[in-house]
Amino acid sequence: MNDVVLAAERLAAGYQKDKAILTNVSFTVRQGEMVGLIGPNGAGKSTLLKTLRGILEPLTGQVEIEGRETSALSNREFARKVAYLQQNIEISFDYSAREIVMTGRYPHLRWWEKERGEDAQIVDACMAYTGVRDLAERPIHTISGGQRQRVLLAKVLAQQTPLLFLDEPATGLDIFYQEEIFRFCRELSDRGKTVLMVVHELALAAKFCSRLMLVGEGRIISDGPPSTVMTSGNLSRCYGVPVRVVQNPLTGSAEVFTEPPPDDGRRALLLGTILGRGEE
Repeated sequence: MNDVVLAAERLAAGYQKDKAILTNVSFTVRQGEMVGLIGPNGAGKSTLLKTLRGILEPLTGQVEIEGRETSALSNREFARKVAYLQQNIEISFDYSAREIVMTGRYPHLRWWEKERGEDAQIVDACMAYTGVRDLAERPIHTISGGQRQRVLLAKVLAQQTPLLFLDEPATGLDIFYQEEIFRFCRELSDRGKTVLMVVHELALAAKFCSRLMLVGEGRIISDGPPSTVMTSGNLSRCYGVPVRVVQNPLTGSAEVFTEPPPDDGRRALLLGTILGRGEE
């Protein structure tokens, strides 16, 4: 049985045809994988995700979802296969949390149809699963950032797609909410949902993702289990600073930290000027 749900072949991605951010990207993703895209800012992680989702047209190459080229999918078909949670979603109107989640059902309704009892049950289940059922009637602008992110996660779950694309879903959240989002995603992938997410929280990526892709230098530098991708050498090369990766003996999780550069005395002089103390 072929369980490949996503495939990219010789993909080039970017916003201008003569200025590709990523080139010659090829990989496959199988059902039930939780894949984290990691790498420095500007490396092209979000660009890759947008290209896979069809928001950006590939500059070269192709993307297939469940064996079909994405260029052959209508918007409705795409929305039934991939749910996409983007960064910094702007919600202009004061919709309730429940109304936001209900929009995830629209790909399954014809334009003249209203929500059915089945749709309401799915929405209720998604909100209960992400812990926001008691916020159903609250205006989206009156709830906290962590609660809002869980509402948006409930929305993409309500689409009931085989693939979830999440662009930095935990950025800016408290550590409790960050872990919660990752835990939700791992539970989903363990039950067969395929998750592809852009991640800045490297320790959480190593803890929860089944696979990592390290993006940098215009390509995918390393692809595989977290233990083989998140090495001091890989991260130092990609981020351009000395990085150490160690295993915490108490938790078994990876800890990532940078090492200070050699001090030649110049920083002390700069600090003296900044603090108005002359040379120190």
